[in-house]
Amino acid sequence: MKIALIDSGFGLLPAAAAVHRLRPDADLVLSSDPDGLPWGPRTSEDITEHALACARAAAAHRPDALIIACNTASVHALPTVRAELEPGLPVIGTVPAIKPAAAGGGPIAIWATPATTGSPYQRALIRDFADGVEVTAVPCPGLADAVQQVDDAAIDAAVAAAAARTPDDVRAVVLGCTHYELVADRIRAAVQPAGAPPVALHQSAGAVAAQALRRIGAEAALLPGAAATAPRGTLTVILSGREATLPEAALGYAEGALLAPATPARG
Repeated sequence: MKIALIDSGFGLLPAAAAVHRLRPDADLVLSSDPDGLPWGPRTSEDITEHALACARAAAAHRPDALIIACNTASVHALPTVRAELEPGLPVIGTVPAIKPAAAGGGPIAIWATPATTGSPYQRALIRDFADGVEVTAVPCPGLADAVQQVDDAAIDAAVAAAAARTPDDVRAVVLGCTHYELVADRIRAAVQPAGAPPVALHQSAGAVAAQALRRIGAEAALLPGAAATAPRGTLTVILSGREATLPEAALGYAEGALLAPATPARG
């Protein structure tokens, strides 16, 4: 079993780690675009072109499913990628977890890139899944870039700025960019008022990984504690179309470190 994931950069790590936790035996193909990031400021046509190039590079390795592990690419490129690769290769997009967050009642906040915040796409999700719930859209300028660069000072500054724009009474925060999931603990600490009930943090990686396995009829059948002794799958890394190794900077995140010991891909 082989699962491919694409993103502009490190945003694919949370979903890849989630797949690995569910099925350590799965071979993983990580196709990102360091030469072309960030994707957010690009036009829709450019985002689609770059995402499609990553998808084609991943598809050449004949995976059983492809995850677009990027909110921006899912918004702009998912229909085009699906039109080219399906039905032969199932393609799974990433949607912010607004529906489960709203199901718990409000108020909620949605942290996203400036390009996504206030977009017709996000407004439609709020209308469809959070009607009647108090929602605050919180733009997070610079946060995805800081996460990609593993710049701790810039991450802390961007998180603090977004937390200052987040109402103190929110019950849940939706992470609307996959890069943000890599610093979820910092975000949780920043939005948690002293003495208040825990603020729920809603992420997408687990649901996306589970959906990919469902699409190919695979089961997350490991028993608790079995991951340590389960066979490990291979890891193939593609950087802007070139096969490479996992960037050292990725090891600064728990998700990257989890993937690093995977057996190198067989030729």
